[in-house]
Amino acid sequence: MQMSINASLLGEFIFQILLIAMLVIGGISFYLGKRKTTTPTLVAIIGTMLSIIPPLGLIYVAALAFKKDIQA
Repeated sequence: MQMSINASLLGEFIFQILLIAMLVIGGISFYLGKRKTTTPTLVAIIGTMLSIIPPLGLIYVAALAFKKDIQA
């Protein structure tokens, strides 16, 4: 018996994983942006766009995490 892999199902799975990564990294970017910048929406948009390539999104979040908090 031979196992067949459905390419469209595999593509859909990869797309869903990418979408989840974009939402998670965008949310984390917004949370960190509220604490560390004056423009959290812009920070979240940039984080979401960079998470299309997940390592770039993770590097961006790490850079935000190491930034000093702003004074309220």
